[in-house]
Amino acid sequence: MMEPISVEAAREKARKAGLKPGRVKGTDGAIQFTKGRNNRIEIISWEEFSDVLQKRNLHVCESNGFLKIMKKG
Repeated sequence: MMEPISVEAAREKARKAGLKPGRVKGTDGAIQFTKGRNNRIEIISWEEFSDVLQKRNLHVCESNGFLKIMKKG
């Protein structure tokens, strides 16, 4: 089951998995975690990542070490 976690917890788990916050180029809100190897994804700051989560009513969920960005509610 996917459980919501804080951005701080997501940041730590992402770091351990070698992931960074990313955004699909040409969008302002399509965010995901990336290893930085995809040309269509640009790495963004955690602050920007957090802002997009808030603006789009999203949160990071985790299950067995797997991170997923989901709509709240």
